[in-house]
Amino acid sequence: MMKRIFKRGGVMPESHVNTIALADAWNWLLALRHRRSCDVAINVSPTGEWQTAKAVTAEARELLDCLTPLASRAAWVVAQLGQSMDGRIATESGHSHYINGHESLVHLHRLRALVDAVVVGAGTASADNPQLTVRHVSGTNPTRVVLDPRGRIPNDLALLNTDSAPTLHIVGSDVRSELQATTSLAHVERCVLPLNASGQFAPHGVVTLLAKKGLPRVLIEGGGITVSQFIEAGTVDRLHLLVAPLLIGSGRPGLQMTPIETLESALRPPARTFRCGDDTLFDLRLRDTTA
Repeated sequence: MMKRIFKRGGVMPESHVNTIALADAWNWLLALRHRRSCDVAINVSPTGEWQTAKAVTAEARELLDCLTPLASRAAWVVAQLGQSMDGRIATESGHSHYINGHESLVHLHRLRALVDAVVVGAGTASADNPQLTVRHVSGTNPTRVVLDPRGRIPNDLALLNTDSAPTLHIVGSDVRSELQATTSLAHVERCVLPLNASGQFAPHGVVTLLAKKGLPRVLIEGGGITVSQFIEAGTVDRLHLLVAPLLIGSGRPGLQMTPIETLESALRPPARTFRCGDDTLFDLRLRDTTA
């Protein structure tokens, strides 16, 4: 895929009536994702790229370049990981607030608004107690999915006790039945999946389950082990890797996959880069999604 570089100079002011600004671009992406009409004059070409006869601000152009490949497709899996330049997602003690800047957080919330389901592992859910909503952007909250093979997440998590979005609690088949009924709130649904030889869910099984429930657009948000498992299983179409200009020097690594002996076995996905404030977003295409 050809990498595009856009200069920020020489664009028309966002207030110009014939200019597509950042808010216009985001409204169009939301409309494209939900297959509804929008009065922003942008179209998708037969090859899947956005096009318009109007002037576009630099910020809107980068947003459209980055997210149109996701908003225009009906089914896909994207993983997101925020890390330091030396590949750490937290210190040795687990402290991770805030490796990436505010713009990266906004990007993450945009990804959530474009998906049907956002997936986290039990460790991330327990440590961070996330809401997994789209608080920083306009859009609809996705279904929240917690992968909990051993039924170990605490009952007081926000995901289980706030009804801002539906929640799927996926547990292993050997989890005691009483643990599967600890919460009676209507927004929580518990599902059972078999475990593999490593005591984890097969990523393909998770993606298939979500698709059967009408959730074909999926964001694998964390943590690093969960993201790594889904990438190694070949289920991830794109990885959005947000790198902060920060050197931690030690701590918890981001991607942790099976070791390889030579670089011939390394993944070399086509990559594009975008700015997210002081951070750099690497958009890595892990699978061919042009079909």
